[in-house]
Amino acid sequence: MACRPLTTLFLIFFFLFTSSSASRILPSHSQKVSLVLYYESLCPYCSNFIVNYLAKLFESDLISVVDLTLVPWGNAKLRGNDTFDCQHGPSECLLNTVEACAIHVWPDLSEHFPFINCVETLAYEHKYPEWESCFDKLNLDPKPIEDCYSSGYGKELELQYAAETNTLQPPHEYVPWVVVDGEPLYEDYENFVSYICKAYEGTAVPKGCSSVSLNTTIQRGKAKPIHPDCYETGMLAFAARITSAITSWMHQMNMVA
Repeated sequence: MACRPLTTLFLIFFFLFTSSSASRILPSHSQKVSLVLYYESLCPYCSNFIVNYLAKLFESDLISVVDLTLVPWGNAKLRGNDTFDCQHGPSECLLNTVEACAIHVWPDLSEHFPFINCVETLAYEHKYPEWESCFDKLNLDPKPIEDCYSSGYGKELELQYAAETNTLQPPHEYVPWVVVDGEPLYEDYENFVSYICKAYEGTAVPKGCSSVSLNTTIQRGKAKPIHPDCYETGMLAFAARITSAITSWMHQMNMVA
């Protein structure tokens, strides 16, 4: 699969344009819709969601009404003494921590999202060992990330993300786990734009919502034949599948009623 330099360049130009447009009227923070993505760096479905779905927020005015937060922990497991294992091995632990450091070092969405999108594009293309090339592609200084990782602070950030993920209510069942204004979207996460548009209470409706169906209840009730998710391993995974199946069935019954 070819690399996606055009997408990366588009994101850079988008952020430069929006930050320099003084005349643009943006919604207040309180009007924005909260969008939180709980994910892990090497889950193929997480990479697909970030690269092919989430990045599209920046192709319209939708990003102006969204408060986007990324939480790179996913299905990792704490093992005591502040150590942890990641579902897809040590490389995923490395990239989860690198992306956590990116969010810390560059707290502005316009700075850390292009980097994470670049890394996840490589993961999506099965080229994740080349992740350090993203520094050159985006003209970023790698030293702050290297210092964050080597100092152990990146590990502390991951433990904070672990605490946040593990206290979710309802608990996450798989990743990507997408939450809009505090409500998880379950397996309808690819339809997240509809939920954003439905939740937005500002006066000026974003153009990105003009062609979106807001009938989210019906969409959410549809069970998918194949789960495009990374489930947790072991008995928790089995329990999550059962819960997900029951949830989908209950939504279908409510729809019929």
